[in-house]
Amino acid sequence: MIHCENLVKIYKAADIEVVALQGLDLHIAEGELMAIIGNSGSGKSTLLNMLGGLDRPSAGNLRVDGKDLLKFKESDLVTYKRETVGFVWQNNARNLIPYLTALENVELPILLQGRRKRHRALDLLEAVGLSHRSKNKLNELSGGEQQRVAIAIALANQPKLLLADEPTGSVDTKMANQILDLFRELNRNFGLTVVIVTHDPLLAKKVDRVVAIRDGKTSSEILRRKSYQEELLELEQGIVSSEADSHMEYAVVDKAGRLQIPANYLESIGASRTHKVRVEMEDGRIIILPSDK
Repeated sequence: MIHCENLVKIYKAADIEVVALQGLDLHIAEGELMAIIGNSGSGKSTLLNMLGGLDRPSAGNLRVDGKDLLKFKESDLVTYKRETVGFVWQNNARNLIPYLTALENVELPILLQGRRKRHRALDLLEAVGLSHRSKNKLNELSGGEQQRVAIAIALANQPKLLLADEPTGSVDTKMANQILDLFRELNRNFGLTVVIVTHDPLLAKKVDRVVAIRDGKTSSEILRRKSYQEELLELEQGIVSSEADSHMEYAVVDKAGRLQIPANYLESIGASRTHKVRVEMEDGRIIILPSDK
């Protein structure tokens, strides 16, 4: 579904250049439920904006659903944003129109496409568990309910890709878990490819794959050892496994053979104060040692 190769994004303001992405590589399969994590300024939101057609790379290759976004004209981008991708923002003011009811908010993008399918809007509200709140205006809904309406809106035009930017950032832990369970249900029932950007590493328990971005590049991936359904079954049986048992973290090596080593690893061997390390082979393993100089 998504192929990013050597993506570079440079923002310019006056005489200052900020490099948000520095040769990022990322591949996401169709129907995958995955998360992108990273600290503030790591480049994760920049990447999401590019996947959504809201921003263009400065260099590199970006294909979504077989479409080359770098070759798009403005009219192509409008069609792409209408038909291929759905967006859920953290700030509900970007998702919703306050003076409309929940149903009217979901109907609006359907009507803009010229399709008067009121029943589809009701079906979407039912899919997110809010059919009983269809006539309520936004000030009558909780933050979690508003976010559910936003998800229904994002699905209104039957996108193949759903992008969510910090979708649980403004709700409590209980509601965050419900929203993440909803993403999993939509992923399974609709075959949606779902990409969630967050700063919360606990999302690893809910999604199939977590990609960590640091300094504008993918630095590691966290993959499941067992499926989410297997974990739920174990919980029902009273078996509680640690995250180390259920997930495995891998460092990402780019095409040039470079990888990002976590800072705490370098600190533990006394290599954080220098830009040099020694790399040696020993019994089929690559050993990283602090530099003598």
